[in-house]
Amino acid sequence: MQPRDFSLYGAVDLGARQAAVQRRQQAAESAGSAAPSDGTVIEVSEQTFNTDVVERSRTTPVIIDLWAEWCGPCKQLSPVLEKLAAEADGKWILAKVDVDANPQLAAALQVQSIPMVVAVIGGQLVDGFLGAMPEAQVRQWLGQVLGVAEKMGLAEPGSGDLEEDEDGGDGQADQLPPAFAEARAAMERGDMDAAATAFEQELAASPGDPIAKAGLAQVNLIRRVSAYDQARSRRDAAEHPDDVQAQIAVADIDLATGRIEEAFDRLLGVVRRTSGEDRDRARAHLVGLFDILPPRDPRVTKARSTLSSLLF
Repeated sequence: MQPRDFSLYGAVDLGARQAAVQRRQQAAESAGSAAPSDGTVIEVSEQTFNTDVVERSRTTPVIIDLWAEWCGPCKQLSPVLEKLAAEADGKWILAKVDVDANPQLAAALQVQSIPMVVAVIGGQLVDGFLGAMPEAQVRQWLGQVLGVAEKMGLAEPGSGDLEEDEDGGDGQADQLPPAFAEARAAMERGDMDAAATAFEQELAASPGDPIAKAGLAQVNLIRRVSAYDQARSRRDAAEHPDDVQAQIAVADIDLATGRIEEAFDRLLGVVRRTSGEDRDRARAHLVGLFDILPPRDPRVTKARSTLSSLLF
């Protein structure tokens, strides 16, 4: 599976677009008192694609269902996808695209026949399948998609949505639980072990807490870097480009000294030129470094996107 460019292009069939829009309006009018969507299934247009699909995929995999009103097999597959999306309860989002109403988007996604299903993970388009596959096969494919998302270290739904404060921060400084105050005090006095213990206890009580996760990652980075001979580490990495541990050490040092993009690029290079256990080790360490920065940091977003392209 290869990521593909999905910039919008292609001719616009105004007749098909108008007919599709009319159908959608009629469906909305006939829906009447239908219950509102819970957010696991959304309708996407060319205007909302970047926000609802590309950006959302930075933290949650998005499955795209390309369909049309006249397509019989689409009417068989869509209910299956909607059922599985409801069962997933936010682990992935189903984005439905009416190809008649959105011809440029259909062209950008290289749609040749429908139904067509693809995934977007970390801003990258991943090949899916054509036709109305049985539910069991759809489940199997979804399992592969979620496995890749996990390898990329995508956050659990909601963990990347910390509210920003008025100063543009991440809102983490106020109303911190006692464990965070304890960890902060331990870091200020240089007791990294105590700080790690405090963060670990908070994670045990609230698994996936983004603040505790970032704090523990930072503490672990400090502990690792303090054990390195930095000059020797850089020399070893230069002399032995295939030594994964040497490259990891310099990536740690770079990140700790503010050279964030250099750290990410170094490990992406290792992922690119290695395989097997070496590749997985570099990938896992890179994902761990992502935790130190806010999920929406553009450098993390860029590195995740590159990592996605290397995994497929």
